[in-house]
Amino acid sequence: MSCCECQRLVERRTPAAGRGAELRPAVFLDRDGVLCRALVVAGKAYAPRKLGDLRLVPNASTIVQRLKDAGFLVVVVTNQPDIGNGLSSLDLVEEMHRRLRERVAVDGILMCPHRQTDRCSCRKPKPGMLLTAARRYGIDLSRSFMVGDRTSDVEAGRNAGCRSVFIDRGYAEGGPSDVEARTGSLQGAAAYILSCVHQSRVMGGRGPRVKSKHFMTTSAHRTSPSTRMGKTT
Repeated sequence: MSCCECQRLVERRTPAAGRGAELRPAVFLDRDGVLCRALVVAGKAYAPRKLGDLRLVPNASTIVQRLKDAGFLVVVVTNQPDIGNGLSSLDLVEEMHRRLRERVAVDGILMCPHRQTDRCSCRKPKPGMLLTAARRYGIDLSRSFMVGDRTSDVEAGRNAGCRSVFIDRGYAEGGPSDVEARTGSLQGAAAYILSCVHQSRVMGGRGPRVKSKHFMTTSAHRTSPSTRMGKTT
């Protein structure tokens, strides 16, 4: 599947921005381990391969709505190499995303279905999905945030010109050595982002362009282990 074909897999709720529209800030969310629970085996995170295993993290819908109420678009950007590796079908993942959109008011879902070894432009840490979303929805990347639980998520945000928030799930691979904010949950990530919005408004700005700081919370969830996993995402 080519990168162009991948971009046609964008699933969205919010109409694309028209020409001349003011650019808006966004919060980009990784799917597994951020918005939904990852399956963790021996310290490694895996995407669910059954519809019944797709579970939201606590208060996901409420947290997303709080971000939207603060003026952010909320867009999911997810690597799903199980498709390219033949471990999950495209139809299954699309059905997962349909169900996800029924439960959470995200503005869009962009997915990279390629294998880890494919030289595509969309797989994180490359910024392809974020750049595509920026063009499609009229997003100001300099006022946006990437929230992820892997170093590749943080690097994708930086490569796109966003600030990044790392959710530390305690995976064996560790995390980035330097990140704007580090927390233990989606709730903690949202709290940090909203604090930046508040600080910017107090300073008279129109968006969260303030200098970042390290921010720690402790409410990390641990996902349920599974013994029937393949390659990591």
